[in-house]
Amino acid sequence: MRRSFCRTMIFLICITICTGSIFGESKAFAEGNSSIVFWRSREPTKKIALTFDDGPHPRYTERILKILDKYGVKATFFVIGVNIQNYPEPLKLIRAAGHEIANHSYSHDNSKDLNASNAINEMKSCEELIYNTVGIRPKLFRPPRGANNADVERAAREMGYSVVLWSVDTLDWKNTPPEDILDKVCSGVHGGDIILMHDYTCGKNTTCDALSLIIPRLLEEGYEFVTVSELIQN
Repeated sequence: MRRSFCRTMIFLICITICTGSIFGESKAFAEGNSSIVFWRSREPTKKIALTFDDGPHPRYTERILKILDKYGVKATFFVIGVNIQNYPEPLKLIRAAGHEIANHSYSHDNSKDLNASNAINEMKSCEELIYNTVGIRPKLFRPPRGANNADVERAAREMGYSVVLWSVDTLDWKNTPPEDILDKVCSGVHGGDIILMHDYTCGKNTTCDALSLIIPRLLEEGYEFVTVSELIQN
């Protein structure tokens, strides 16, 4: 019964991710100018943050970790609670490698449609799974599909979270060819940017191959990769 439930939850997550892509809801936005909402750093810097959503995943997370380790790069992983239940070991690998772990809700429901109480429950459920698996309590929250609103911000304040969106969407969730992802990132990236990628996608995953192209190119251009917390600390 539990295995059947887990498979159903994974299917629903995949549907919500792909549906969000179809309706163009993956573009990050924020209502107002909240002091707890971040999509990039305004500090004059060549630091940028790589972020990975929707994992952990038993195949792609580990491949991404090996690429990051090859170049000595740290990143931030926004993880989903139900995937932690199904795949706790990749989360432990993220933690052991010294990357930042952040909250991406328990079920990946569209946070834009949640009231504050439901948003808090989503945050708490994911947080407890993170804590019980790797012993830390995250302080960053990314709403599924970037669907931020006043209720989500109210919930984040109550939970002591900062809301993190992004300034560069690689479109890897659309299974975009790696070379196209490279062109998109390199033509649009600036110091202080937060880059959105995924270690779980529907269909053919192109994230790993794109990452192997992006990191050395941006390192050559003088960029430094940091975690989101390091990027927005000021």
